[in-house]
This record gives sequence, structure tokens and C-alpha cells, in this order.
Amino acid sequence: MPSPPRPPFRADHVGSLLRPPGLHAARARHKAGDLTVEELRAVEDRCIRDVVQLQESAGLQGITDGEFRRAMWHTDFLTGFDGIEATGGQYAVTFKGEHGEMAGTSSMLGVVGKVRRTRPIMLDHFTFLKSATTRTAKFCIPAATYLHMRGGRRVVDPKVYPDMDEFWADVARAYQAEIADLGAAGCTYLQIDDVSFAMLCDEGIREQVRRDGEDPAALPGLYARIINSLVAGRPAGMSVPVHTCRGNHRSMWMAEGGYEPIAEAVFGQLEVDGIFLEYDSDRAGGFEPLRYAPKGRRIVLGLVSTKQPALESKDRLKRRIDEASRFVDLDDLCLSPQCGFASTEAGNELTEDDERRKLELIVQVAEEVWGGL
Repeated sequence: MPSPPRPPFRADHVGSLLRPPGLHAARARHKAGDLTVEELRAVEDRCIRDVVQLQESAGLQGITDGEFRRAMWHTDFLTGFDGIEATGGQYAVTFKGEHGEMAGTSSMLGVVGKVRRTRPIMLDHFTFLKSATTRTAKFCIPAATYLHMRGGRRVVDPKVYPDMDEFWADVARAYQAEIADLGAAGCTYLQIDDVSFAMLCDEGIREQVRRDGEDPAALPGLYARIINSLVAGRPAGMSVPVHTCRGNHRSMWMAEGGYEPIAEAVFGQLEVDGIFLEYDSDRAGGFEPLRYAPKGRRIVLGLVSTKQPALESKDRLKRRIDEASRFVDLDDLCLSPQCGFASTEAGNELTEDDERRKLELIVQVAEEVWGGL
């Protein structure tokens, strides 16, 4: 009897999905004080059940909650720990769009106290998701490394943590406790989102990192070791991949540049089950850096754009998979979108129908390339 498929799956996705109008309206009413927490939760529950159905009908095996209970992919989770607060400050790197539009980012975080997990962060999010699907419930959490990359040592109060090793050790303990509880609740597929790796491929961002007092050449290795510590001791049977991208907000991005500057550290040092890589545009460069990927680790090619509504050609996707297979065995490759459809609750400039068709396309192409999904 063949073994069941393991995550990352041949046809997969990154996690966040477009929020429906009813959810946007409910969140606005809650913010205005016209909807209670319980009433908002009831709307979220209904919308999550609907988006689970969308994913299942598209043929996906890994099912997320679309991150429907979050405003942003990372801040909602990280500020759940004691000691980490949203500062609302701006950072030097801006989002850029296809037509020259630009936007700032005010999702800066700061470490103002000892990092502790004194309560579950998103355990209830996962348990509801698991109850809503008969397929593999996939849960996504951010790595704390992106907090550090945007500002370096300055985002960690030196009076609280004069020793950065102590800071990272506290972060690891907090994550390990959350991951242990997720595992005990039945989580077998946990994705770690870390955009810092792809950001460090951009020379402009590397220069900003230098101005922040950090060494961009050293950070990929440091961040790989930190992520390894976050998932150390994860429950047996839990698959943990890492996702990285170049920024994703209202169909805009923050960085560009191929993976060569970070390839050896990311592929050689990360102790994870797979890596989701953005590969939908020339901003990501070529497939040559994949030569560092160890055999047996799944490389998920993010060839389908979540930024543009146009549906990709099956033939082009298959050609790109074939190109990548020159550097990674076809059996170690998978297919996904390049990022989520809504890393922030505003979402990208696509419709829910665009989203559905792209998810279906990924499943169809994966079935035709690998079969037996």
C-alpha cells in the first residue's frame, strides 16, 4: 500500500486568503464598538468554514483558516507574547507596485520586556480550523527573525536584554511551548513564515541592514540557527516547512534579487521539511541557487502570482517546473502561489474568483506533472 502524501504537498498554498466583504464589515463594526468580540468570532467562524470549503473544492490537501482572525500575518502572533509590542513606527524600506505606486509599512515591533509565553497565542485558531476540515489542517506562524531584521539590535531594549543570546533563548522557549501545544492539539503541518531570507537578497535592503548596525552576510546563517531552535523538539510527525518572500501588501512588494546571497545558509543549515520560495517574477532570479538544496527536502516553487489577477498558462508552469528540475529532483519539487493572497487583511488586488481559479490551477498542474494527488 502506498504511503500517504506528506506535507508540503505537491499542490499547496502559503496560507492567507482574501477576506470576504462580510468579514471586512464585521471587523469594521467591531472596531467601531458596534459588534462584540463574541459576535465577531461568530462571523469569523462562518467565513472560515466557507474558505475551508473553497480550498477543499479546489482539491487542496493542506487547509488553512486563511488567517481570517488576523489583521497582519506576523504582528498578531508576535504581540501575543509578553515583552513584544507593536510600535507603529515606519521603516526605511517601502512597498513598490507594478505602476510605480509606493506605500510605507508601519508594522514595526519592539522588545520592551522579557519575552514570555504566559498563555496560548493562537491555539484556539488551530483547534477551530481542525474541527472544520477532514483534510490536513495547516497552520502558519511567523518567525521572530523578521522582527530583528527590521532595525537590528535597536528593536531589542538593551536594558531588558543586554545579552542577545538571552533574548533568542527566551524567544525559542516561548515558541517551543506554543508548538508543543499545537502538536498536542493535533497539528501535523506547521509553516514558519520568514520573509527576512528573501529580503536579504536585495542589495538596497542589505545596505539598510548595514546602517542598522548588522552584517547582512551573517544574518542568513544566524536566522537559520534561530529558526532551528524555534522548532527544536517539535512533536514527532509534525512537518515544518519555511516560507520566504519579498513582501506582499496590496499587490506590492518590498525587495528583489535572486537567492544566491542566502542560498548556502538557507538550504544548507535550515533543519526543516521544506522551503516555500517565491518564483513568480524576474524579481526572484533563476533556479541556479537550488543546487544547494539537499536531496529529500521539498522545494515548493511559488510560480503562481497572488499579486496579479491574470491566470498563468499551464504550459508555462510546466516549463518552469522542468527548468527547476535541472537543479532539484522532480520528486523533491512542489507547486504553490508565491505568497498568500492577503498577508494583511486588506488583501491583494484580485477577486475571490481569481483566487479560486489560481488554486484550482495549481492542483490541476500538480496532478498532470506528478499524478496521484
